[in-house]
Amino acid sequence: MLMIPKKNNFDVFEEMFKDPFFTGERESRLMRTDIKENNDSFTIDIDMPGYEKEDIKMEIEDGYLTVHGKVNKNTEQKEDGKYVRKERYTGECTRSFYIGEDIKEEDIKASFRNGTLSISLPKKEAQKELPKKRYIEIGD
Repeated sequence: MLMIPKKNNFDVFEEMFKDPFFTGERESRLMRTDIKENNDSFTIDIDMPGYEKEDIKMEIEDGYLTVHGKVNKNTEQKEDGKYVRKERYTGECTRSFYIGEDIKEEDIKASFRNGTLSISLPKKEAQKELPKKRYIEIGD
């Protein structure tokens, strides 16, 4: 004889609060990013599984590079069953990186392959900084 323990109401609430909506796990899995410094450039690799190239937009404004992705999986229910749980992400996400105001859109190269967006940014020469302390001579 198969015995299944009866869940009480507290178990239901415990399970509910393990949902990614309450724990924030869903956001931590979106757009995971690695930034690598090379000799003359930076490479930004962003994981975007489930996205199509056409659903990803990048823009530069006020020195910030913003990557915006939108994925909309068809959620129609077929007559032969219904979903009990859905973990695939559907929606939009955005990530911004400060790249400075010297980098122009023609300087940036990007590719999308196997669910990873790779962005290459050139290094710009840092402007020479003035000494932190500067003395002013006091005249007569």
